[in-house]
Amino acid sequence: MSMDIKEIQNLIKFVSKAGVNEVSIEQGDFKITIKTECGGTGSFEPMMVQQAPVAVQPVMHQVVAAQPQVAAAPKEASPAVSGAEGNYITIKSPMIGTFYRRPSADKDPFVNVGDSISAGTVLCIVEAMKLFNEIESEVSGRIVKVLVDDTSPIEYDQPLFLVDPS
Repeated sequence: MSMDIKEIQNLIKFVSKAGVNEVSIEQGDFKITIKTECGGTGSFEPMMVQQAPVAVQPVMHQVVAAQPQVAAAPKEASPAVSGAEGNYITIKSPMIGTFYRRPSADKDPFVNVGDSISAGTVLCIVEAMKLFNEIESEVSGRIVKVLVDDTSPIEYDQPLFLVDPS
């Protein structure tokens, strides 16, 4: 089967009046697909008209693998001694996500430079996959430096805070 140009034009008019976004017709080795932009708002404009032999091809979807999360629920950042910063302890991110210094936009930051902290003190929140994880300190000391800007994307093991343990 094959359609002449007049039949195709009539089909386009019919699709326009019917108010649909896409119509596909397959008969034997004949296939036609008409896609519209407006969905029947009166100003019909076909986006694509295709007439070709039918060839069944598998549709391949690219799947982007998500970064694996830490197996246990990450509640604490892992401290590491930094040689370049003297005797300071570097508190690093336990996961990939978005770094937040405060619980909400209208609240004060969890910690500021100069604040004394102890083990269990909430330092920040890391949002990962719509989950907000409070990051607690494993060490006691004084915050020397905040290494990441609020609402910044962060990587796993990225330094977040410098702490003076003395």
